[in-house]
Amino acid sequence: MAHVLGLRVVAEGVERAGEVELLTRWKCDVIQGYYYSRPVTAEQFSALLANGTLGKSGQAPRASP
Repeated sequence: MAHVLGLRVVAEGVERAGEVELLTRWKCDVIQGYYYSRPVTAEQFSALLANGTLGKSGQAPRASP
């Protein structure tokens, strides 16, 4: 229904490959969650962009407390 209304669909909190597969089949526009990365600091995010590991499950470091 969201797509019919011209809205983008965002899935939050995705943690498993099966969820990504299902949401992809359902044409979800944006998927985010621990499946892709744990929370990171701005500096860690910049490093992920620079070294090309952004979006690879399990590659992102945990944010420092």
